[in-house]
This record gives sequence, C-alpha cells and structure tokens, in this order.
Amino acid sequence: MAARKKGRNVRDYLNAAIHAARKAGAIQKDRFRDLFPVDFKGEKNLVTEVDRASEDAIIDALRSAFPECGILAEESGFVSGGSPLRWIIDPLDGTTNYAHGFPWFAVSIALEVDGAIGAGVVLNPMMDELFTAIRGEGAWLNGRKLSVSARHPLSECLLATGFPYDRTRTNENNFGNFIKFQLAARAVRRFGAAALDLAYVAAGYLDGYWECKLNPWDTAAGKLLVAEAGGIVTDHAGGPHGTEEHRILASNGLIHREMIAVLASSDQAPPP
Repeated sequence: MAARKKGRNVRDYLNAAIHAARKAGAIQKDRFRDLFPVDFKGEKNLVTEVDRASEDAIIDALRSAFPECGILAEESGFVSGGSPLRWIIDPLDGTTNYAHGFPWFAVSIALEVDGAIGAGVVLNPMMDELFTAIRGEGAWLNGRKLSVSARHPLSECLLATGFPYDRTRTNENNFGNFIKFQLAARAVRRFGAAALDLAYVAAGYLDGYWECKLNPWDTAAGKLLVAEAGGIVTDHAGGPHGTEEHRILASNGLIHREMIAVLASSDQAPPP
C-alpha cells in the first residue's frame, strides 16, 4: 500500500490506530464492572456511555493524526474526509458482554484504502492482546507473526459463530447453521465479539468462524488479520467478502470447502 502523503506510509497509519485503540482500551478497563446507564439501539442491541467515550477517544486521536481521512464508526456513522482513505471503527465490540461484566470484548480499527482494507488493529484490553495486520505484509499478535492453524478435517476443528440481535424476529437467525456445525465439527463456541473471533482464527486458536447480519466495523480489521495469517475469508457461498457484505466465512483454508458445504446444506443457508 503506497503512502498517501509525503513522508507517510502504512505503518504511520497503523501506529496511529494502535495508539487510538490503546486509549479506548484504557477507558474500558478503567470502567469495567462499574455501574453505568445502558441504552438500547434495538430490542437486544445495547450501547453504553463507555462505547461513546471509547469512540470519541479513537476519533479524536485519529483526526489529530490524519484529519483528511473519512470515518465510518458504529456510534457516529459516516463522516466524509478529503482523501480515499477511511477509518472503520468499532469502539467496543462485545457491548453486551461488557455491560454484563463478562470480560470478552475488543476495540477494532481498520484503514480502508480505495475500497480495500490496508491495515487493521484488534485490541483485547483485558488480556493485553494486540492483533495487527498490514495488507501484503502479515499479521501479528504482540509482535509475534501469526499463522492460521493446520487442523483438518472439519470434524477435528473448533469453530466460533454468533447470532443476530433480531434473531427472534427473522428467519436468517443462524440457528440452523449452528445445529449443522455442532454435528459436523468438534465443537462450536459463541463468544459475542466478532472481531476477536476473527483474530483468534488468525492466531490459530480457532479453525473457522461464520456469522451473518454483521456490519463493516465488526469485520474490517479481523478479516485482514485472517487473510494475512494465511487463512481464507469469503461470503457464505465462497464468493468475495466486500466491505458491505454482511455474511462472513473465515477459516484456516483447509476446511473452507467443508464449511461452505455445511452452510449450503442448512435450512438457514442464505439465498444465492
């Protein structure tokens, strides 16, 4: 990825994202298990003042470093900039976990360049796990180069997934897929933070992950981590996973065809 301004390169943007993520992570650790108001963006979709404070801290840091970049953030929406670069931000992925005092959540920041993700950061503040990636250069966890697992077939693999907030009111609720994979794989986990699910596929701790009804900020940084660690990321049918695609399938590559086949056989498989 070429530098967009003289003297700047992708690592400058990555370092700014790391700095911003750590600022948000510090807020989250400081307020964890405090009593604070919880609001609703939908029947089961929570938002807290910590989400908003984290997003403000991230945006302030990134705008200070690169005021020309556009922003797409979960709470603020889209803010245009004066360049083809855009930050995609989930300030607190796993808000429901956070609001319940369950220590599994993350900060996710990605840099999109001309429609492709060029750099990404996922921070697990409670475990001090910093996942980073640069397109074409690899993925790392706290500076250690990452590689996806070599486990296969699917029957010997550990998977992760999630369920949409409107699961009680939609047919695309992932229940059918979940049952099929429970039968086909060694086990399936449901942790509640898509960015960390993807980061853990990249690290080789999970072998595959699928979900539906996700937003760009849920997957932008994580899918780059998987790809740069040697994995595969597609939609549920095996096609390209664009920024706006809400169905994702990520794996170590060795079980990808098996996972596509399971999704195709499920009653919950999406239409072509």
